[in-house]
Amino acid sequence: MSAVVLEATGLRKRFGATVALDGAGLSLRAGEIHALMGQNGAGKSTLIKLLTGVEAPDAGTITLDGRTIAPATPLDAQREGISTVYQEVNLCPNLSVAENLFAGRYPRGRLGLVDWKQVRAGARALLRELHLDIDVDRPLSGYPVAVQQMVAIARALGVSARVLVLDEPTSSLDEGEVRELFAVMRRLRERGMAILFVTHFLDQVYAVSDRITVLRNGGLVGEFLPAQLPHAALVTAMVGREVGMAAGRDPGGDGAGEGAVLVEARGLARRGSLRPVDLQLRAGEVLALGGLLGSGRTELARLLFGLDRADQGRLCIDDAPVDLRHPAEAVAHGLALCPEERKTEGIVAGLSVRENIVLALQARLGWRRALAPSRQRELAQRFVALLGIKAGDSEAAAGTLSGGNQQKVVLARWLATAPRLLILDEPTRGIDIAAKQEIMGEVVRLAREGMAVLFISAEIEELTRLGDRIAVMRDRHLAGELPGGSSGAQVLALIAGEAGTGAEGRA
Repeated sequence: MSAVVLEATGLRKRFGATVALDGAGLSLRAGEIHALMGQNGAGKSTLIKLLTGVEAPDAGTITLDGRTIAPATPLDAQREGISTVYQEVNLCPNLSVAENLFAGRYPRGRLGLVDWKQVRAGARALLRELHLDIDVDRPLSGYPVAVQQMVAIARALGVSARVLVLDEPTSSLDEGEVRELFAVMRRLRERGMAILFVTHFLDQVYAVSDRITVLRNGGLVGEFLPAQLPHAALVTAMVGREVGMAAGRDPGGDGAGEGAVLVEARGLARRGSLRPVDLQLRAGEVLALGGLLGSGRTELARLLFGLDRADQGRLCIDDAPVDLRHPAEAVAHGLALCPEERKTEGIVAGLSVRENIVLALQARLGWRRALAPSRQRELAQRFVALLGIKAGDSEAAAGTLSGGNQQKVVLARWLATAPRLLILDEPTRGIDIAAKQEIMGEVVRLAREGMAVLFISAEIEELTRLGDRIAVMRDRHLAGELPGGSSGAQVLALIAGEAGTGAEGRA
């Protein structure tokens, strides 16, 4: 058995009334990939913050190579040889790829000037580790999120000597990029690096991990070998109870497909982002929308909600043409959008849970019709209870909640407006299994009560489980539709552009 590189024991951390960690810990060994698992609110993010100097523990110890350390900042942690890649890319989009890779540690030549030739060469070498061939002089903002994530990982590889912490590194990567990342992780493992891998994808855990540590409610459940912990046992360890999959829609039941057409896109397109799309959204129905990264899913959602304006085609609501020039106009028509990027486009971290929940409703009413504080508290308490939002208090800052609970707060904000159409763009991305089931169950309930739901997901299982109809985007156009009850293989074939799916193609 290899030597322990980093060990945390008895870590405790409290944020106000919320106990984030209570005696948690783990041990990382040289030459291993160690998965950290737990549902949202279990303490994973807090543990990472303590290991990397973002927060200081209230109690407990952290040792590196047998020596007690107490990093006060992420830079301190990097100097100790601990580097982190977070779920949300934390780089400078206005700088070039090379500048991002070497920011704060530029090689210098004569007279102390930056050796840009060495910077570019070093950047290319780091990216080759990930089999990524891109222009290192181009601004980072010019690349899609998936590439930006890979650049963040490459930067971490460049500054880390002993420990690499990967916090949901695959959240924005497609299957091919995930395979490339795993290959890099295995090569680093062979060199003796200790890797802490945080993910919500169970299959990824078993594909690449040597050991698994499970947290629950801020405490340590245990440390396991993957062979000792089958999928079902891992889920049970994470949530403390057996969790069944969310009840799916009954294809052909509940009047699916019989509701009135609420929103219809007719040849809707935007130059450079979306080719003409024909699509119907019906009351009381979940339309599940799938496709690979860059296929046009989010672009379609933005057009439907007025965040972007179409330059071709027509959008109709209740069979009447509309020209949505602003999201406020979409809200006035009864539309709501929970965006994919909850950190930057969804949650307002500095506002309380209550303020976040009433935000959209207050905007819809106008600031001259201010919601009374008692009404605000009533709404907040109602949706906290309805969605099972875990917060010490509705006055707690939303930014202190776990990712899954933040997602629920964004969902509550839009449910408070009583929308007719709810657009959910990757609502389960980066959240734990239990939270996923709760959100998926809520989607089913809302559709059964008559709401139209557009559910966008990269997870084929979610599409097949929830969709009364399943639509697939490919190459920025609608590749086709499948009926509810279609198999994952049929959906995958349509995504891949294979014939014989039985889809109603609209290329």
